[in-house]
Amino acid sequence: MQEHAPMRETEVGEVIHYWTDLHVAGVHLDAPLDVGDHIHILGHTSDFEQNVGSMQIEHETVRHAEPGADVGIRVAEHAREHDKVYKVVELEDIGAEQNEL
Repeated sequence: MQEHAPMRETEVGEVIHYWTDLHVAGVHLDAPLDVGDHIHILGHTSDFEQNVGSMQIEHETVRHAEPGADVGIRVAEHAREHDKVYKVVELEDIGAEQNEL
């Protein structure tokens, strides 16, 4: 049996729109986000995790977005307005990040 490292979630934004035909959530960011980050989208009827595979700002593909940006993220499941978006980080990664500072 494989043990999973402890995880921590940090809120990074909120879904402000969902385009059903595109499977894209519009997210207003309160913290930085990068392509490849693992996120958890949670709301009254939404609850799923995925990696950020692609992200756009104003129809331009970006790999990084800063707080205050409105980004489009292709999502695996239906997201709804006001769903919270959390970045999921393994606790051992947090220690490594702090050592880099």
